[in-house]
Amino acid sequence: MKLFYFTLLIVMTLSPAKYACAQPSVPNVAPRQWNAQWIAAPGDNGTSYGVFYFRKDIDLVIKPATFMVHVSADNRYKLYVNGKLVSLGPARGDTYYWNYETVDLAPYLSAGKNTIAALVWNEAQYSPAAQISVRTGFILQGNSATEEILNTNTTWKCIRDNGHQAIPGYFFAASKGEMVDMRQSVKGDWSAVGYDDSAWFGADKLSEGKLKGTAWGIDWALVPSSLPPREMTYQRLEKLRSAVGISVPSTFPETKTQVTIPANTTVSLLLDQTFETNAYVTLNFSGGKDAGISLGYAESLYTKGSKGVIKGNRNEVEGKEFVGRIDSVIADGSQGRSFTTLNFRTYRYIRLIVKTKNEPLVIDDLYGTFTGYPFKLTAIFNTDNEEIKQMLDIGWRTVRLNAWETYTDCPYYEQLQYIGDTRIQAMISYYNTSDDRLARNALNQMDHSRLPEGVTSSCYPSKGTQVISTFSLWYICMLHDYWMYRGDNDFIKNKLLGERGVLDFFSKYQQADGSLKDTPYWAFVDWAGNMWGEVKGSDGSAAIYDLQLLWAYQWAAEMEAKIGLKDYATLYNQKAAQLKATIQRKYWDPVKKMYADTKEKNGFSQHVNSLAILTGMVSNADMPAVAKELLNDKSLTQCSVYFKYYLNQALVKAGLGNDYMNWLGIWRENIQMGLTTWAEYSDVNTSRSDSHAWGASPNIEFFRTVLGIDSYAPGFGKIKIEPHLGTLTTISGEIPHPNGKVAVGYKFEKGRWRIDINLPKATTGILVWKAKQYMLKAGNNSFVI
Repeated sequence: MKLFYFTLLIVMTLSPAKYACAQPSVPNVAPRQWNAQWIAAPGDNGTSYGVFYFRKDIDLVIKPATFMVHVSADNRYKLYVNGKLVSLGPARGDTYYWNYETVDLAPYLSAGKNTIAALVWNEAQYSPAAQISVRTGFILQGNSATEEILNTNTTWKCIRDNGHQAIPGYFFAASKGEMVDMRQSVKGDWSAVGYDDSAWFGADKLSEGKLKGTAWGIDWALVPSSLPPREMTYQRLEKLRSAVGISVPSTFPETKTQVTIPANTTVSLLLDQTFETNAYVTLNFSGGKDAGISLGYAESLYTKGSKGVIKGNRNEVEGKEFVGRIDSVIADGSQGRSFTTLNFRTYRYIRLIVKTKNEPLVIDDLYGTFTGYPFKLTAIFNTDNEEIKQMLDIGWRTVRLNAWETYTDCPYYEQLQYIGDTRIQAMISYYNTSDDRLARNALNQMDHSRLPEGVTSSCYPSKGTQVISTFSLWYICMLHDYWMYRGDNDFIKNKLLGERGVLDFFSKYQQADGSLKDTPYWAFVDWAGNMWGEVKGSDGSAAIYDLQLLWAYQWAAEMEAKIGLKDYATLYNQKAAQLKATIQRKYWDPVKKMYADTKEKNGFSQHVNSLAILTGMVSNADMPAVAKELLNDKSLTQCSVYFKYYLNQALVKAGLGNDYMNWLGIWRENIQMGLTTWAEYSDVNTSRSDSHAWGASPNIEFFRTVLGIDSYAPGFGKIKIEPHLGTLTTISGEIPHPNGKVAVGYKFEKGRWRIDINLPKATTGILVWKAKQYMLKAGNNSFVI
């Protein structure tokens, strides 16, 4: 039954009653040498696809006040206490930095008998590109002698679930689908107290658990995860869009409602979340022996006949076809069965197909459990402009779907932490939340990814090595961003060795005049024109690469001068000065008054001229002409939604910030096309990914450009307020700050502006209003202008 090779997870449920939800972060515990062992199922070679269960029973005289354990696995685990899910992990890293989570089990333990159980799986050749692996394994270490009763060793029991296999698919880098034959799966609630595990095996020992730096070799060099538990929130599907072969109760799926599929029947249901989400999908069902169940997940539907290319309006289902990732289940006829995906699924639409045999099957419930990094939105934007509100909401949803244990480019297709995407995502975090842990994690991982020659990987973690050399330059910009908006000189200072390595790599490809020539690897800039890696003049050089290197030299020099080595600052300033002179000589066209893409001056782009403005190449005299051409000359290679982050910053620097609301056409098109997250490409109709956080830059600029709040010194030590209100007459808002928050309010009445600004303690700044500066003190500042 090839049609019904869909996928399931296992016999565990993320129901609101059973799931213990993401527990609060526990305090970091001082590391000590572990004596727990990495364990695995007997006979498992460790490198093949497999799903495994581990169990251990303990007896406690009293319910403990605390019971701290450290837990990790390869590839992944779900940890249960007395049938409740209490932890998921480990947070992805690499073998040099293999994360473990610290969990307090006490809230879930009781006096008497208790069962601690783990689901561990290895997707092996089907694993996501971001998943690095040694082999299948599980480890749990008690924090003290009391808790070491749970240390993993041969006293743990385990079994392989023979009902699981992967469903290969065309999706580039994310998890594949799952196929679960419940007739062969482990029966019953294997995580509960009293479960009969007499037929299970004693676990095999693999190796001793070793903290990073304590072993002569490296398999899993264990380090504590720096991240909090992911959010897990119960989420109902909202609409039934079509039903074929059955009449469905009107309350399904919005509320828990039973749906009975008769024997020897095939039905197809199209369900609409109404917005894109990441969720662990749970299907509860009964009966239906030998029935095939397919769960398909799609960001949007495709126009019939377009061969999976044209999406059209994402709200429309008529004349559309379903193409998506598939999970499959074969029912065993038991009552109260449950399937939950091993990994979360990304979807707006779910297609449920059921084909019964000689018994009816009852769908008892179908719902999701939303997951993501537990960001809390602390920024506030007060306006009666509904379009701004909608854009901020869509942008925030896009950001949430692309942040879990790393930032990612897209949740559906790749799930990789690309530096170009991540720079923008981290900036959104600084402006919208007070939580910079995911940004620090990203900077650490990018530093870990550097090759011996100095350049970083384009994305990391990743089991393969892809290099987009230009993304290494964005990494230096990311370091500067963190330094300016969050400070922590010691953290950034420790990254300067990597910054020097990157710049040393590029220096090897600089010609005598400083211009880059034939830089190796992929020289991607943007999905626009030849900016995806083909731009190059006859001498092997191009302005876009020289400008990115110039910016990296400038910002590296700033950091080195303040917190690094002044000799490096001097060197980088000299290299920047040389490069500026070369860029001006090679690429400036005095007739067109723009910088060309190459020395032949036969092509021009928004990309090059945006960076020329941002790096200080464009003189004040030429700025108006360059900015005008950026906006009006359609012969220029146009920036995609991604690179508009840099284009719009350049236009603001050129003095056109009051027109910001006029530059949001691509975001308006997304809304008109029914998207609930921002699409990857500017061609919204055919965009591969419907959720790419690099398009969420308005969630920065409504605060930085419109409200005008920006850092004016490292660590946000000084604040610059320079609003660009355009036609807005009443607006206010606030953003988080290392010392508290920055709040601003603007109101135009009776021909004058009332401006209220509140700065956090021990922080000063300036207000720039129509080229005039006003000094700001900590606390309240009010002006009538």
